[in-house]
Amino acid sequence: MPKIYFIIVTYNAMRWAERCFTSLKRSSVPVQCIVIDNCSTDGTQEYIKANFPEVDFIQSEQNLGFGKANNIGIEKAYKQGADFFYLMNQDAWIYENSLEKLLAIYNSSDIKNEIGILSPMHLDGTEKRMDIFFERYLARNTHINRIFSDAFNNSLKDSYEIDFVNAAHWFLPRKTIEEVGGFNPYFFHYSEDYEYVQRILFFKKKIIVCPGSIVVHDGRQDFNKTNHINALRVQREQRYLNPAYDFNKTILNKEFIPKIIKQTLALRFSDASETWKEYNYQSSKCDEIMNSRAILKNKGASFLNINK
Repeated sequence: MPKIYFIIVTYNAMRWAERCFTSLKRSSVPVQCIVIDNCSTDGTQEYIKANFPEVDFIQSEQNLGFGKANNIGIEKAYKQGADFFYLMNQDAWIYENSLEKLLAIYNSSDIKNEIGILSPMHLDGTEKRMDIFFERYLARNTHINRIFSDAFNNSLKDSYEIDFVNAAHWFLPRKTIEEVGGFNPYFFHYSEDYEYVQRILFFKKKIIVCPGSIVVHDGRQDFNKTNHINALRVQREQRYLNPAYDFNKTILNKEFIPKIIKQTLALRFSDASETWKEYNYQSSKCDEIMNSRAILKNKGASFLNINK
């Protein structure tokens, strides 16, 4: 039986804790679980320790964000000999056969070395509809698969390749950790999974979704839920960090300076000022981005310390 470790980062998780951790106990495939708590203030720590003593609980002394906290769990699971790493959000849970179905797809695959991420199908919190974001990820992949047509015709395949799935439910083979690494600490929260997928694809690995495996992600069903984040800035940083993108300081000059000049000549001084601020911000982050790129472009356990 393979050693499967669930890695769950918690922050004020009381709303979901019972369903989340009970679901692991009911899994038809035995699992181990490592929790990294990011300084919850709602009693999450006490509840997990009291009701789920089998969980390996790690209390962070500060809020590390999503990526760094996950890396702690990944490192510990790897050193304990994990064959697979299941990254799951605190607002998520699995069904009894969810993991069994994923393992069956992996074990029957003739491209095991190419699999970067295996994903189940994400339902929303009602457990009656597909998670709205997951549905969008599938929809934008109709150029490489016809999963909706196959579902309509009752002819679903065992698996489909897609180009992105969020990290609410990621099933990672050990080889993925060894060749792609952990999350990039550049991002504190949000965008970590996008940056990771860029590396998955850069190293020619595949993201496979398995229709037979069903799970739940009780996330907010609203495409505008991250409006508080400077979306354009984050998208730029994702692009700059993409190892397939040839980034350097000259890129910033070419991207921003002509735009600033054009806005100024058009007397759009407010727009020019905002563009100048963004240019200065990105320029201040340039060295950090370049240092990060120097790490992530090399195949290996980037951003992890997995020496036993």
